[in-house]
Amino acid sequence: MNFKKLLTEDRAVSPVIGVILMVAITVILAAVIGTFVLGLGDQVSESAPQAQFTFENSSGTLDATHDGGDPVPANTLSVSVSGTGSEDFTGTHGSELTAGDTLTVATGLSGDSVVRLVWQSKNSDKTATIAKFES
Repeated sequence: MNFKKLLTEDRAVSPVIGVILMVAITVILAAVIGTFVLGLGDQVSESAPQAQFTFENSSGTLDATHDGGDPVPANTLSVSVSGTGSEDFTGTHGSELTAGDTLTVATGLSGDSVVRLVWQSKNSDKTATIAKFES
């Protein structure tokens, strides 16, 4: 047997590598197409804005001040007071709340109230509480 010829023979390498590459490309394409067909592609990068708010309660009126972080589109915010419902901020402020902006989120607070600023995505039903005040 000629071992030198056996070690230098490379005819079968090309088809094996070709098959492995074709399988890998097929798996990658199936994953990418499946992600977009199922609608997961839109939700991957969507997350709640990271913003810091401080609250000031004076005479039963609760004001929230955006102290920093991401700008928050005003039409994605609502306020929930002790789970009794929500009030939408659409149209009451500019298009975005940025650092330094103050808004009145509740009036007539009494007793133990919990006030939450809730962000809701416009592209899905995803929500997140971005600020919370407990009196």
